Amino acid sequence: MIFSETQFNLFIFSWLALALCVFIVLMFVNAPYGRHLRAGWGISISARLGWITMESPTIVIMSIYFYNHFFIYNSGDLIGILFYLVWMSHYVHRTLIWPFRAQINKKKMPISITLFAIFFNSVNTSINAEGLFGVYSSYTDDWINSPQFICGILLFTVGFWINISSDNILFNLRKHASDEYVVPMGGLYRWVSSPNYLGEILEWIGWAIATWSLAGFSFAFWVIANLAPRARSNHLWYLENFNDYPKKRKKLIPRVW
Repeated sequence: MIFSETQFNLFIFSWLALALCVFIVLMFVNAPYGRHLRAGWGISISARLGWITMESPTIVIMSIYFYNHFFIYNSGDLIGILFYLVWMSHYVHRTLIWPFRAQINKKKMPISITLFAIFFNSVNTSINAEGLFGVYSSYTDDWINSPQFICGILLFTVGFWINISSDNILFNLRKHASDEYVVPMGGLYRWVSSPNYLGEILEWIGWAIATWSLAGFSFAFWVIANLAPRARSNHLWYLENFNDYPKKRKKLIPRVW
């Protein structure tokens, strides 16, 4: 750690300010990947390759911090192991499993999006890894019994289940629909257009609660800033492309928005 704790926190506040700017931009400009892919964003590569590449820093950087914490500095503690496993449960799935289950082998992703995601994941993972395993980390194993950790991990688990089960519905639809988009039904799709995003948001709000840290909060804020506009864009896309799309279905939060 080359910064003081105050400088580290100021950096996170700057990172949060950037998230707010990104949120505002994404409310007016759809990120060009998936169903919103369009020309004008430079050279494109395989969506699967782009996805694996851009998500890899989350595994590599967190693992480097974890290794240094436990094997270089001999600072072994159970709470650190649990946080590492929670992080990896999401990102091993997101990086190494999801891209091969999703029907994206024929789809493209602009290199510009891949590079931005690499930047985001590298900075975000470094912030959270520093918060967990850096010199200013103050967690002890007693934190496992805290209400914040227990409630946060429960919420993370619920969000993880919602995210994966919602993705499974999409995967099953696409198996029978070739490359065409169809209206997803069942599960939380009864109430919202993007329950997979809702699940991921709940995961990282749970993470923020479990870590009870500015670093964890910044991640949850970024996830909302990125996925809430995306959920809105997806909802409007469904309404424009499917005349029979359920009119009572909300964007992201059941019965609210």
